[in-house]
Amino acid sequence: MNTVTCRIETIETLSGDVYRVFMRSNQPSVIHAPGQYLELDSGRAWLPYSIANPPDREGMLELHVQYVAASENSCALFKRLRVGETIRARLPGGECSFELGDPRPLLLIAAGTGFAQMKSIIEAALAHDPDHDIHLWWAGRRRDELYLESLARQWVETYPNVRFTPVVELPGEEDFDGVVERIDRALHERVGSTREANIFIAGSPGMVYAVVDTLEALEPLTERVFSDVFSYAPRQPDQGGQA
Repeated sequence: MNTVTCRIETIETLSGDVYRVFMRSNQPSVIHAPGQYLELDSGRAWLPYSIANPPDREGMLELHVQYVAASENSCALFKRLRVGETIRARLPGGECSFELGDPRPLLLIAAGTGFAQMKSIIEAALAHDPDHDIHLWWAGRRRDELYLESLARQWVETYPNVRFTPVVELPGEEDFDGVVERIDRALHERVGSTREANIFIAGSPGMVYAVVDTLEALEPLTERVFSDVFSYAPRQPDQGGQA
């Protein structure tokens, strides 16, 4: 990974505790692949965040950063996130990335800010091939945690080959047309064949492995299943999935 200095350009509130941060790197030649992450220097630790935009030749980086009041590292980072200030970042990180030109359908499954990784992949895939077959599943406990739901719906309206299934655990608005269920159970009841797809999963280790178990029970999985969790929280042979 390369260490760069980034100038914070804008900070936008996306939900009660999620913020969209745009930063510009002083080394635009250091680029990432769609789906990779970077690490920010909080002053206490290097904190990983998925890069939410495809590679940008001018060094622009988009992050979706969740503020966690109970985390000293998160609090330290947010003290440094000020428009016009600079912050150190290390990138690119992660082997969970989309290869441009791969024509396989994309099955993208995210929880919470895991959407950031999927956004980068979707935008890169559609820029390369507007007809790419994509199905995004995005889960949260409540609907307001799907902080860019309008963007996902815009993709569906613009590209007939893109599908979006929002999933929430707690019932809310009557006009919600998604699924009210835990994500692994929702997939078990509704997902089709995955044999031909590239599958990307972003969320907590418990969520990721619960999804893997669900998909595996429906159909033997190929090696085309990707998640950063596989690297930083590898499953022990006797572990079962829990969301």
